Amino acid sequence: MLCPKCAAEVSEQSVYCHKCGERIDLGGQQSSPDDQAGAGPFPEDAPSGEVPDRPAAPPMPTPAEKFQEAAALRQGRDEEPEEELWQGRYSSKAMVRAGALSGLITVVLLGIWIWRVRSGTWWLVLLVGLALLWLYQFFVMKYRQWIVRYQLTNQRFIHQSGILRRVTDRIEVIDMDDITFEQGLLERFVGVGTICITSSDRTHPELLLRGIQNVQEVAGIIDDTRRSERRRRGLHIEAI
Repeated sequence: MLCPKCAAEVSEQSVYCHKCGERIDLGGQQSSPDDQAGAGPFPEDAPSGEVPDRPAAPPMPTPAEKFQEAAALRQGRDEEPEEELWQGRYSSKAMVRAGALSGLITVVLLGIWIWRVRSGTWWLVLLVGLALLWLYQFFVMKYRQWIVRYQLTNQRFIHQSGILRRVTDRIEVIDMDDITFEQGLLERFVGVGTICITSSDRTHPELLLRGIQNVQEVAGIIDDTRRSERRRRGLHIEAI
Protein backbone atom coordinates (compact mmCIF):
# COMPACT_ATOMS: atom_id res chain seq x y z
CA MET A 1 0.00 0.00 0.00
CA LEU A 2 1.43 3.38 -1.01
CA CYS A 3 1.11 6.67 0.85
CA PRO A 4 -1.04 9.13 -1.23
CA LYS A 5 1.33 11.97 -0.36
CA CYS A 6 4.92 10.69 -0.46
CA ALA A 7 4.37 7.30 -2.21
CA ALA A 8 6.21 5.49 0.55
CA GLU A 9 5.46 1.81 1.13
CA VAL A 10 3.26 1.31 4.20
CA SER A 11 1.35 -1.63 5.61
CA GLU A 12 -2.40 -1.97 5.12
CA GLN A 13 -3.06 -1.81 8.89
CA SER A 14 -1.26 1.53 9.23
CA VAL A 15 -3.27 4.67 10.00
CA TYR A 16 -0.50 7.19 9.43
CA CYS A 17 2.49 7.16 7.06
CA HIS A 18 5.73 6.37 8.96
CA LYS A 19 7.63 8.73 6.67
CA CYS A 20 5.50 11.90 6.20
CA GLY A 21 2.83 11.44 8.87
CA GLU A 22 -0.09 11.70 6.42
CA ARG A 23 -3.29 9.87 7.43
CA ILE A 24 -3.95 7.14 4.92
CA ASP A 25 -7.18 5.43 6.12
CA LEU A 26 -9.71 8.21 5.23
CA GLY A 27 -10.83 6.58 2.03
CA GLY A 28 -12.00 3.44 3.73
CA GLN A 29 -13.61 5.10 6.76
CA GLN A 30 -17.06 3.73 7.41
CA SER A 31 -20.01 5.82 8.43
CA SER A 32 -20.69 6.04 12.15
CA PRO A 33 -23.68 4.33 13.79
CA ASP A 34 -25.19 7.79 14.46
CA ASP A 35 -25.05 8.61 10.74
CA GLN A 36 -26.70 5.32 9.91
CA ALA A 37 -29.42 5.95 12.48
CA GLY A 38 -30.05 9.44 11.07
CA ALA A 39 -30.40 8.04 7.59
CA GLY A 40 -33.52 6.18 8.67
CA PRO A 41 -34.53 2.56 8.23
CA PHE A 42 -33.93 0.93 4.89
CA PRO A 43 -36.45 -1.71 3.91
CA GLU A 44 -34.89 -5.13 3.53
CA ASP A 45 -37.02 -6.01 0.51
CA ALA A 46 -36.04 -2.88 -1.47
CA PRO A 47 -34.24 -3.68 -4.73
CA SER A 48 -30.51 -3.08 -4.86
CA GLY A 49 -29.61 0.50 -5.83
CA GLU A 50 -33.19 1.78 -5.45
CA VAL A 51 -33.99 4.55 -2.97
CA PRO A 52 -37.07 3.85 -0.82
CA ASP A 53 -40.09 6.12 -1.19
CA ARG A 54 -40.32 9.07 1.23
CA PRO A 55 -43.59 10.21 2.94
CA ALA A 56 -45.77 12.23 0.57
CA ALA A 57 -45.82 16.03 1.10
CA PRO A 58 -49.06 17.54 2.41
CA PRO A 59 -51.39 18.79 -0.38
CA MET A 60 -51.26 22.46 -1.25
CA PRO A 61 -54.31 24.47 -0.04
CA THR A 62 -56.83 25.49 -2.67
CA PRO A 63 -57.52 29.19 -3.43
CA ALA A 64 -60.82 28.94 -1.54
CA GLU A 65 -59.06 27.60 1.55
CA LYS A 66 -56.44 30.34 1.34
CA PHE A 67 -59.18 32.98 1.12
CA GLN A 68 -61.03 31.55 4.14
CA GLU A 69 -57.84 31.47 6.19
CA ALA A 70 -56.98 35.07 5.28
CA ALA A 71 -60.53 36.20 6.11
CA ALA A 72 -60.38 34.46 9.49
CA LEU A 73 -57.05 36.12 10.30
CA ARG A 74 -58.37 39.53 9.25
CA GLN A 75 -61.52 39.06 11.32
CA GLY A 76 -59.40 38.22 14.34
CA ARG A 77 -57.37 41.40 13.87
CA ASP A 78 -60.47 43.53 13.37
CA GLU A 79 -62.14 42.36 16.57
CA GLU A 80 -62.02 45.07 19.22
CA PRO A 81 -63.19 44.87 22.82
CA GLU A 82 -66.55 46.56 23.36
CA GLU A 83 -66.16 49.68 25.46
CA GLU A 84 -68.85 51.94 26.90
CA LEU A 85 -68.60 55.50 25.62
CA TRP A 86 -71.74 57.10 27.10
CA GLN A 87 -74.86 56.28 29.08
CA GLY A 88 -77.78 58.48 30.06
CA ARG A 89 -81.51 58.88 30.49
CA TYR A 90 -84.17 61.57 30.54
CA SER A 91 -82.83 64.67 32.28
CA SER A 92 -84.86 66.60 34.84
CA LYS A 93 -83.76 69.81 33.08
CA ALA A 94 -85.87 68.75 30.11
CA MET A 95 -88.92 69.71 32.20
CA VAL A 96 -87.95 73.37 31.91
CA ARG A 97 -90.91 74.24 29.65
CA ALA A 98 -93.42 72.38 31.82
CA GLY A 99 -91.90 73.97 34.92
CA ALA A 100 -92.09 77.43 33.40
CA LEU A 101 -95.72 76.87 32.42
CA SER A 102 -96.59 75.58 35.90
CA GLY A 103 -94.86 78.56 37.48
CA LEU A 104 -96.81 80.95 35.27
CA ILE A 105 -100.10 79.28 36.21
CA THR A 106 -99.17 79.47 39.90
CA VAL A 107 -98.40 83.19 39.71
CA VAL A 108 -101.61 83.96 37.80
CA LEU A 109 -103.84 82.00 40.21
CA LEU A 110 -102.21 83.55 43.27
CA GLY A 111 -102.63 86.99 41.74
CA ILE A 112 -106.34 86.39 41.03
CA TRP A 113 -106.88 85.07 44.54
CA ILE A 114 -105.16 88.06 46.17
CA TRP A 115 -106.93 90.56 43.91
CA ARG A 116 -110.43 89.11 43.91
CA VAL A 117 -111.05 86.56 46.61
CA ARG A 118 -108.88 87.16 49.71
CA SER A 119 -111.36 85.36 51.95
CA GLY A 120 -113.43 82.23 52.35
CA THR A 121 -112.33 78.71 51.68
CA TRP A 122 -111.13 79.37 48.15
CA TRP A 123 -107.55 79.70 49.34
CA LEU A 124 -107.65 76.02 50.43
CA VAL A 125 -108.96 74.95 47.03
CA LEU A 126 -106.29 77.05 45.38
CA LEU A 127 -103.45 75.53 47.42
CA VAL A 128 -104.68 71.99 46.80
CA GLY A 129 -104.92 72.66 43.07
CA LEU A 130 -101.41 74.12 42.89
CA ALA A 131 -100.01 71.24 44.91
CA LEU A 132 -101.60 68.72 42.55
CA LEU A 133 -100.21 70.60 39.56
CA TRP A 134 -96.64 70.45 40.86
CA LEU A 135 -96.99 66.82 41.97
CA TYR A 136 -98.17 65.94 38.48
CA GLN A 137 -95.10 67.55 36.94
CA PHE A 138 -92.86 65.73 39.41
CA PHE A 139 -94.35 62.31 38.63
CA VAL A 140 -94.17 62.96 34.89
CA MET A 141 -90.45 63.72 35.24
CA LYS A 142 -89.80 60.56 37.31
CA TYR A 143 -91.80 58.43 34.92
CA ARG A 144 -89.78 59.63 31.94
CA GLN A 145 -86.55 58.98 33.84
CA TRP A 146 -87.57 55.45 34.83
CA ILE A 147 -89.03 54.39 31.50
CA VAL A 148 -85.92 54.87 29.30
CA ARG A 149 -82.20 54.30 29.53
CA TYR A 150 -79.56 54.71 26.83
CA GLN A 151 -76.08 53.23 26.45
CA LEU A 152 -73.52 53.78 23.69
CA THR A 153 -70.51 51.56 23.03
CA ASN A 154 -67.96 51.59 20.24
CA GLN A 155 -70.01 48.91 18.44
CA ARG A 156 -73.72 49.48 19.16
CA PHE A 157 -76.36 51.70 20.72
CA ILE A 158 -78.55 50.05 23.41
CA HIS A 159 -82.03 51.43 24.11
CA GLN A 160 -84.02 50.15 27.10
CA SER A 161 -87.65 51.10 27.73
CA GLY A 162 -90.43 50.10 30.12
CA ILE A 163 -90.83 49.77 33.89
CA LEU A 164 -92.64 46.53 34.70
CA ARG A 165 -91.89 45.02 31.29
CA ARG A 166 -88.38 45.91 30.19
CA VAL A 167 -87.63 45.92 26.45
CA THR A 168 -84.04 46.16 25.23
CA ASP A 169 -83.23 47.03 21.62
CA ARG A 170 -79.79 47.27 20.01
CA ILE A 171 -78.76 49.26 16.99
CA GLU A 172 -75.40 48.51 15.40
CA VAL A 173 -73.31 51.67 15.16
CA ILE A 174 -72.39 50.85 11.59
CA ASP A 175 -76.12 50.79 10.65
CA MET A 176 -76.67 54.41 11.74
CA ASP A 177 -77.17 56.73 8.78
CA ASP A 178 -77.67 60.18 10.32
CA ILE A 179 -77.55 61.89 13.73
CA THR A 180 -79.42 65.17 14.37
CA PHE A 181 -80.56 67.03 17.48
CA GLU A 182 -83.20 69.66 18.25
CA GLN A 183 -83.52 72.28 21.03
CA GLY A 184 -86.21 74.74 21.96
CA LEU A 185 -85.60 78.27 23.21
CA LEU A 186 -85.69 77.40 26.92
CA GLU A 187 -83.88 74.10 26.35
CA ARG A 188 -80.88 75.92 24.91
CA PHE A 189 -80.44 77.78 28.18
CA VAL A 190 -80.14 74.55 30.18
CA GLY A 191 -78.32 72.50 27.51
CA VAL A 192 -80.89 69.76 26.89
CA GLY A 193 -82.62 68.60 23.73
CA THR A 194 -83.83 65.72 21.58
CA ILE A 195 -81.52 63.53 19.47
CA CYS A 196 -82.84 61.78 16.36
CA ILE A 197 -81.01 58.64 15.18
CA THR A 198 -81.88 57.52 11.65
CA SER A 199 -80.73 53.98 10.85
CA SER A 200 -81.47 50.85 8.83
CA ASP A 201 -82.67 49.07 11.98
CA ARG A 202 -86.08 47.49 11.39
CA THR A 203 -87.39 48.05 14.92
CA HIS A 204 -86.42 51.71 15.20
CA PRO A 205 -85.62 53.23 11.80
CA GLU A 206 -85.98 56.63 13.51
CA LEU A 207 -85.25 56.68 17.24
CA LEU A 208 -85.89 59.83 19.31
CA LEU A 209 -83.85 60.40 22.47
CA ARG A 210 -85.77 63.02 24.44
CA GLY A 211 -84.46 65.11 27.29
CA ILE A 212 -80.74 64.46 26.79
CA GLN A 213 -78.35 66.52 28.92
CA ASN A 214 -75.47 68.16 26.99
CA VAL A 215 -77.28 67.23 23.80
CA GLN A 216 -74.77 68.76 21.40
CA GLU A 217 -71.83 66.92 22.96
CA VAL A 218 -73.69 63.59 23.11
CA ALA A 219 -74.83 63.89 19.48
CA GLY A 220 -71.21 64.55 18.50
CA ILE A 221 -70.02 61.44 20.37
CA ILE A 222 -72.61 59.25 18.63
CA ASP A 223 -71.79 60.67 15.20
CA ASP A 224 -68.01 60.34 15.71
CA THR A 225 -68.45 56.73 16.81
CA ARG A 226 -70.55 56.02 13.73
CA ARG A 227 -67.98 57.56 11.41
CA SER A 228 -65.04 55.78 13.06
CA GLU A 229 -66.73 52.38 12.81
CA ARG A 230 -67.54 52.91 9.13
CA ARG A 231 -63.97 53.94 8.38
CA ARG A 232 -62.67 50.88 10.21
CA ARG A 233 -64.98 48.61 8.22
CA GLY A 234 -64.04 50.32 4.95
CA LEU A 235 -67.51 51.73 4.25
CA HIS A 236 -68.53 55.14 2.95
CA ILE A 237 -69.36 57.67 5.67
CA GLU A 238 -72.84 58.47 4.42
CA ALA A 239 -75.64 56.01 3.73
CA ILE A 240 -75.69 54.35 0.34
